[in-house]
Amino acid sequence: MKTALKSRLVWPIATLVALLVANVIVEHGFFSIRIEDGHLFGSLIDILRNGAPTVLVALGMTLVIATRGIDLSVGAVVAISGALAVSVIKDSHTPNDVGTVLVACLVAVGFAVVLGAWNGLLVAVFGIQPIIATLILLTAGRGIAQLITEGQILTITSAPYKVIGGGFWLTLPASILIVAVMFVVAAVLTRKTALGMLIESVGINPEASRLAGVGSRTLTWTVYMFSGLCAGIAGLMISSNVTAADANSAGLWIELDAILAVVLGGTSLAGGRYSLVGSLVGAFVIQTLTTTVYSMGIAPNVTLVFKAIVVITVCLLQSPAFLALFRSRRRRRPVTTPKAEVAA
Repeated sequence: MKTALKSRLVWPIATLVALLVANVIVEHGFFSIRIEDGHLFGSLIDILRNGAPTVLVALGMTLVIATRGIDLSVGAVVAISGALAVSVIKDSHTPNDVGTVLVACLVAVGFAVVLGAWNGLLVAVFGIQPIIATLILLTAGRGIAQLITEGQILTITSAPYKVIGGGFWLTLPASILIVAVMFVVAAVLTRKTALGMLIESVGINPEASRLAGVGSRTLTWTVYMFSGLCAGIAGLMISSNVTAADANSAGLWIELDAILAVVLGGTSLAGGRYSLVGSLVGAFVIQTLTTTVYSMGIAPNVTLVFKAIVVITVCLLQSPAFLALFRSRRRRRPVTTPKAEVAA
């Protein structure tokens, strides 16, 4: 029990359970799942589906943070990817053709990887601080998306494209299955090979890793490209779900949700050891919290306040320094008797 309580996943999982219980209290049928037309529906399924883009972005963000970096541009990449895919489909004469949709997705995701490579170039090769390097694309990215959409909200009618974010495969939402595949691939590559250890070594001490023969530049470049890949796929999901591209609101603040999810999952912003499972749990905590706020009838613009309260609470509960201070306060100080009273 003591070993389990020391795990960084304890408090995020406890928070997730508490939020689910709160939803059950408000809505007694919250856990009910039904099958309609061969597809699964229910509040839990909605949380998984709506949280899929955040999980994807948090997955890429985890590896970036593990190398002592940060990627603030993922929200802009999400907007660019969605805008590019919708634009290609809209300009096509066959928007319902599977080939057209595949080309649009490949173009959008490919460009997202290029943007990730750009961030990696600035950080790994030119030595620019990650927060500054990615802030450049954060600033310019939505402008690029606006250029692609010509300042308009593009809408399309494409059944194959709708499947990515709003369709179903094997009775489950397609977005959940896509996230599951990406998670398994990332977990196998980083935990069943030496890649994860090399990423952690770069995060702990990049210079020592370089002197030991580790290609720290290549690894840093690779994780930023992977972050761009995840953000690109997330952009497809978001735009597909509404069959539209909105350069202003698509992926807005998703970079903050991803960072919060990674931190909630126990990954240190100082780099080094990381937890993909922790980021997964953290992302669903963020999504479940949003669902809870909506189900309780609280104004949506107050959601950010609740996120801040939950995040700071969980982070404090994970902090050894805070827990040590809390325990020391609870200990009773020994009562000392003055020497004069003893002599009397």
